[in-house]
Amino acid sequence: MQSLLLTFAQHLDSSQSEIESILSKPLKEVIDSPTLKQKLNSLDVNLLQETLPTAGAVLAQELPPFYNWLKNELKVKRVPDSPEHATKWVIDFLNHQESLMHLVNLHRPVPHAAMEASVPRLVGLFDGVEDAKIRSEWQKAIATLCLILVVDAREQDRSA
Repeated sequence: MQSLLLTFAQHLDSSQSEIESILSKPLKEVIDSPTLKQKLNSLDVNLLQETLPTAGAVLAQELPPFYNWLKNELKVKRVPDSPEHATKWVIDFLNHQESLMHLVNLHRPVPHAAMEASVPRLVGLFDGVEDAKIRSEWQKAIATLCLILVVDAREQDRSA
């Protein structure tokens, strides 16, 4: 849990208490919030789009071991067979062709504990990107999208 909060605080320029507050809210409230809109609007979409080949290369290399870890260590049942879907989803999201709610719905089968455990590792996939600005922007983008997924996972747990 602490690693999750640290990951979000570090990459979303927020305090751990601000992150805890966001994570305790209902999904609809978070998606409609000025805070999330500000975080999404602060993403350098031009830089992200320009560096999609870099991100695609990172994801192609790093996602297969990540998926194996999800399947074997965290016992997540439905794990993608290849990294292409993640790269395509990010591209579509950056081009405003994919929605946050679709992302949420795709990830609902992932158990809450697995979702939270996977975020620091997923954001960390970009640690090897040499250019600090590119690395930071991709980690911020992935952390922002993961924040929404964790909010939903917690809400689903509360309603169960």
